[in-house]
Amino acid sequence: MSSRVEVKETVGHISNDRNFSMDQVQTSRKGCFAVRYLVAFILQLCNFSVYSQIMSLSIAMPAMVNTSAQTNRTNASEEEPLTVLNVSWNETQEEIKAMAPAYDWSPQIQGIILGSVNYGSFFTPLLSGYLSGIYGAKYVVGVGLCISSVLTLFIPLATDTGVVLLIVIRIVQGIAQVNVTTSQYSIWIKWAPPLERNKLITIAMSGTSLGCFILFLLGGVLCQTIGWPYVFYIFGTTGCVCSLLWLSLVSEKPTNHPFISTTEKAYIECSLAQEDAIPHWSVPIKDMIKSTALWTILISHFCESWHNHIILSYLPTYINSVLQVDLQYSGFLSSLPFVLGYICVILEGQLADLLHSRKLLKLITIRKLFTAVGVLSSAIFILSLNWVRSSQVTTLAFLILSCVLNTWLYVGVMINMMDIAPRYAAFVKGLALIFEQIAGAISPTVSGYLRNQDSESSWSNIFFLSIAIRLVGLIIYLIFGKAEVQDWAREQSFTQF
Repeated sequence: MSSRVEVKETVGHISNDRNFSMDQVQTSRKGCFAVRYLVAFILQLCNFSVYSQIMSLSIAMPAMVNTSAQTNRTNASEEEPLTVLNVSWNETQEEIKAMAPAYDWSPQIQGIILGSVNYGSFFTPLLSGYLSGIYGAKYVVGVGLCISSVLTLFIPLATDTGVVLLIVIRIVQGIAQVNVTTSQYSIWIKWAPPLERNKLITIAMSGTSLGCFILFLLGGVLCQTIGWPYVFYIFGTTGCVCSLLWLSLVSEKPTNHPFISTTEKAYIECSLAQEDAIPHWSVPIKDMIKSTALWTILISHFCESWHNHIILSYLPTYINSVLQVDLQYSGFLSSLPFVLGYICVILEGQLADLLHSRKLLKLITIRKLFTAVGVLSSAIFILSLNWVRSSQVTTLAFLILSCVLNTWLYVGVMINMMDIAPRYAAFVKGLALIFEQIAGAISPTVSGYLRNQDSESSWSNIFFLSIAIRLVGLIIYLIFGKAEVQDWAREQSFTQF
C-alpha cells in the first residue's frame, strides 16, 4: 500500500511544479535514449531468451528422433525436389546420428513432449500475475528466467536418462517461463505512458519473434555441425546472462531507477497520473467472473494460442518432412517468418500509437481491426497450403506470409487486457495465460495424434481445425470486445480476493 501513496504524492508534487514545462514533456517523449526504452529492450532480450528456450526442443526434435523422416511423403514424392537443399539428405541424417544420441519416439510421443512445457503451468499464471502486481515484477521475472535457463542446460542429460525425466524438466521449466511472460505486464503500468504503451509493449514482445528467428536460424546449423545438445547449452547460457542484465539494470518503477533523468521521471508520472492503474492487494474476482469483456479476451487467447503453438512446435518438422528439406536449411527457412515478424511487430506498435494519439480511430476499433487483419489474412495462406504443395517455393512463401501477418494480433487482442484493467494487468494476463497454456498443452498433443492416425491428410486436418478455432475466437471478439476500463477495474470497486 505504501507504493500507492508514494506515487500519488510524487504525482501531486510534479503537478504543482511549474518548472516542468510542455517543452520538457515533448523532449522526454522524443528522447532516443530514454530509460523506459532501455527497459523495453532488456525485456525484449528476456522474451528472446524465454522463447528461444521454448522452441529449442522443436528445432532439435528432428535430430533427436531416429524416425525424423517419418512424415507425410505422399504429396512430397510427387513434388520436384529443391536440388540445392536436398543434395545430402541421407548423408546428413547419418552424420547427425553419429554426433549425438537419437531416440525412437513416435509422432504421438513427440507431441506429448512438445506440449509438456504447458502441462504444469495452468494455474501458475494466476499466482504469478497476482504476486507481481503486489510485490513487483523485477524479481519474479528475473528469477523465473534464471530457473528456466538453468533447466535448459540440463535437458540433454535429462533426455539421455529417459522420456519421463525430460517431461518433468519441461513441466518445471514451463512453470518458470510463465513467471516471465505474465509478470512483465505489471512493469508497464508504472513505466509506459498511455500514448506510448503500444510502442513499448511491442518492442518488448518482439523479443518472442527475435528468439524464434535466432533459434531457427542457428539451431539447424548447430544440430548438423556439433550436435543437438549444444542448442540447449548455448541458449540456456544466454538466458542466464539476460536474467543478470534484467536484475542489474531494471528497477520496479521510475522513481527507483538510478540513471533516469528528472525530466523523464516527471513525464512518465504525469502521463500516468490520470490513469487509475496502481496495483492493489484486492482483486474483484466476483466482478471478473461476470465480465463479458474479460471472458472475450480469455476465449480469444485460447483460440489464437491453439494455432500459435502448432506453428511454434511443428514448423521445423513440417518443413523438414513435407518439403524434404534437411535440418540446416529447414532451420534457416523456419527462421524467416520470425525475422520479418520481429520487424512488423515494432512497426505495428508505432502505427497503433499513431492512430490512437491522433484520434484517427477509437482504441477498440484499432484492437478489432488489427485482430481481424491478423486472423483472416494468415488463415487464407494457411488454408491454401493444401493446394500449393506442388511448388515448394510457393509453400514456403505462404508459410512466411501467414506467420508475418499473424503478428497483427500483438497490437490487437493480445494486449487488450491493458485497456480494460490496467490496475490488474498482470493478474488478467495470468488468467489469459492459463487459457494459452491449456491450448498449448492440447494442440501439439492433438496434432501428434492426427499425424499418427492419418499420414496422408494429417497436416490438412491439423490446419483446418486450427483455422476453425481461430475464426470462432475472432467472431466472439468482434461482437463482445471492449477497450475501455471496466467498472470492476476502477479504484472504488473491488471485492476481497
